[in-house]
Amino acid sequence: MQTVVSERKMAMVEVAAESYRLQFRRYALALLLADALALALAFWLAYTVRFNWQLKIFQLDVPGRSSFYLPLSAGLIVAWLLLFGAYRLYDEQVLLGGVREYVQLFNACISGAILIAIAQFFVLELSVARGWVGLAWAFSFLVVGLERFLMRRVGYALRRGGHLTRSALILGASAEGVLLGEQFLAWPTSGLRVVGYVDERLPLQSAICPGLPVLGRFADLDELMKRYAVTELVLTTSALTREQILELFKRFGTASDVRLRMSSGLFDLLTTGLEVKEMGYVPLISVNRVRLQPAEAAFKRFCDIVLALLALTVGSPIFLAIALVVRFTSPGPVLYRRRVMGLNGTQFDAFKFRTMYVNGDEMLRNNSAAMEELATTHKIKNDPRITRVGYWLRKFSLDELPQFINILIGQMSLVGPRMISPPELEKYGQWGMNLLTVRPGLTGLWQVSGRSDVSYEERVRLDMLYIRNYNIWLDVQIVLRTIPVLLFGRGAY
Repeated sequence: MQTVVSERKMAMVEVAAESYRLQFRRYALALLLADALALALAFWLAYTVRFNWQLKIFQLDVPGRSSFYLPLSAGLIVAWLLLFGAYRLYDEQVLLGGVREYVQLFNACISGAILIAIAQFFVLELSVARGWVGLAWAFSFLVVGLERFLMRRVGYALRRGGHLTRSALILGASAEGVLLGEQFLAWPTSGLRVVGYVDERLPLQSAICPGLPVLGRFADLDELMKRYAVTELVLTTSALTREQILELFKRFGTASDVRLRMSSGLFDLLTTGLEVKEMGYVPLISVNRVRLQPAEAAFKRFCDIVLALLALTVGSPIFLAIALVVRFTSPGPVLYRRRVMGLNGTQFDAFKFRTMYVNGDEMLRNNSAAMEELATTHKIKNDPRITRVGYWLRKFSLDELPQFINILIGQMSLVGPRMISPPELEKYGQWGMNLLTVRPGLTGLWQVSGRSDVSYEERVRLDMLYIRNYNIWLDVQIVLRTIPVLLFGRGAY
């Protein structure tokens, strides 16, 4: 029975590998058509807002002839799509992962608007309303960005179903290799379908990760690649010698049908980022002292201050209502102070609306099962200490609203890694030094990836992923994903 299952799995992997390029072309074509429709909608919205709404910010005596703007929009759709291609927005290295796709989309839309301005300068007969150009740029980015967000969800669904994936082998079953295997198994939308390990030391069929055995030695690599239709080789640098890595690059480095990928090894721990500089014609890698560049840090802080002031001002009636409900439904203070770790290892008190009974510690000591769950996950699913009001405050994260005060005074950021207590820092092990390179956030990747339903190890990994890949577009994406999470209260307890 096990042999039959293995044969079926092998056949499924081979089919997926052989049809990957065709599947990706179909996905890219669907994306191209969706982009064209989104651009048509964006230009129509720009025309409607500019000429039909009669807003006073625009010059109202400018004619909005549909006979002019309709063919103009058709031509611009073609031009915009060509720009998308030039910015690699149909390249598999850009799609279905990270925020690079949205950054490139933003740049392409700006380039399109600039091209219209340049064309008007050289072609005097071309008179396009400036308001329409500005709206066309804004709507093109927003509408196409939303369309691509939805198409990415489609792509992820296809990958979960076994499509748009490449079969891969991990070369080296060291501790780093085990971590890689666990991450790929936990992230089915990555596009890599790992079938097993190649290792010189461990016995064949050793169960390194669930479903990922050691399949062979380096001498068996060609046969394994043929058997499993492998097109991706992931090199675990800490498990391979210099000679082995060089030999692998000689054999597969220029192969058109095989892609070599090197794990980051020790640099995976250094989330502050790396910089490559040639010195004496020798490329050397140096580690940045801080994760965020000065301009990035200043802009992020500016956004934090503006949004915190806005939330504290507009939300003051909600703050007051919650404070009164907390005060009159259970005895004790309205606010709870939690001692947590901050930037550069400093400690501060994070403010929250109190959601527990004041004698909660005593109640917990009388519940051994809850004590054990807390020690393991730092969360309790059915916490006996939580008040009835506190349950609803936690479900919709309303208890964390006072942390806008922490954001305003510079102890926290709107988006960042999760807050942890000083004793909890030990749980991060070798990654602890990186956690403190940025301010903790009111929301973050772990909150939008399942919140308390996510295992502790997954939370650590998501925090490191955020720190390593921070940019403003990732913050925007997290904020947008936070809204439905809060509305539906998923994973909160």
